[in-house]
Amino acid sequence: MTDGKASRRSILRALSAGGAGTMAGVAAGALGTIGGVAAGGLLDDADAMPGTPVSALGVPTAGPWRPHPGHVDISWAVDTSQKLVALTFDDGPMPDWTPMVHDILDEAKIPATFFMVGRRVVEHARLIHGRMDRHAVGNHTWAHTDLTRLTHPQAYGAIHRAHTAIAEVTGKEARLLRPPLGNIGGTTLSAAGQLGYDVVLWSLKMREAFLGRPVGRLVDYIVDGCEPGTILLAHDTGHRDRLIAIRGLPAMIRGLRAKGFEFVTVPDLLAAADARPATR
Repeated sequence: MTDGKASRRSILRALSAGGAGTMAGVAAGALGTIGGVAAGGLLDDADAMPGTPVSALGVPTAGPWRPHPGHVDISWAVDTSQKLVALTFDDGPMPDWTPMVHDILDEAKIPATFFMVGRRVVEHARLIHGRMDRHAVGNHTWAHTDLTRLTHPQAYGAIHRAHTAIAEVTGKEARLLRPPLGNIGGTTLSAAGQLGYDVVLWSLKMREAFLGRPVGRLVDYIVDGCEPGTILLAHDTGHRDRLIAIRGLPAMIRGLRAKGFEFVTVPDLLAAADARPATR
């Protein structure tokens, strides 16, 4: 356990590194679990094994630590016997493809889950006004920063700031986090836990750069690769290679429906999970 002087140094280093978002995160947690600062201090390099970055530490304080709820679930897919698939889009909203994606989904009358970047939600709110009714929202942080390189207060700030923006613009409260790049570190989980989030990754992704031309190769890969409970990763902005997947999306939807699949949001897919068999 660090002494009071070391604790104060740790807090000042964290605030200096994280700026306004960090200060918001520390302030928001001061009355809750980050109240452990008073008991034991924020963990820093001195608390890690040699060579272990602070962002790898899953417990952010040397004092008592218990987020509520006291666990974080991580899902790559869902164990279900039902032929359900959740289509997800990362990194938007952006003017290039987000309206195109919504047009395709509206035409097919299917829901999806959008893991949104908070800064882009604020900048491009007009793109999603009136278009999110059937869809679910997820948190992809404020600025798409790799959470595994941040301290706990910085990670908290990146998620919390996006959470607020998504709620204000869409009227929906995100409860699922997709960390940028799919990277998970200790601070990803500790910040998610403090904010009451679970983490959602994916079990199948668009591989446009490898299978994009002709588009039929990518369509076949997705349709053949889907299993009950699949979480499918796509993007509604990014490198132009990704546009191939958007153009092939109607054919993917038709192909999966022909195989008996139903499209659902990630929250609905998680709710459809089969009960796990009792362990002995």
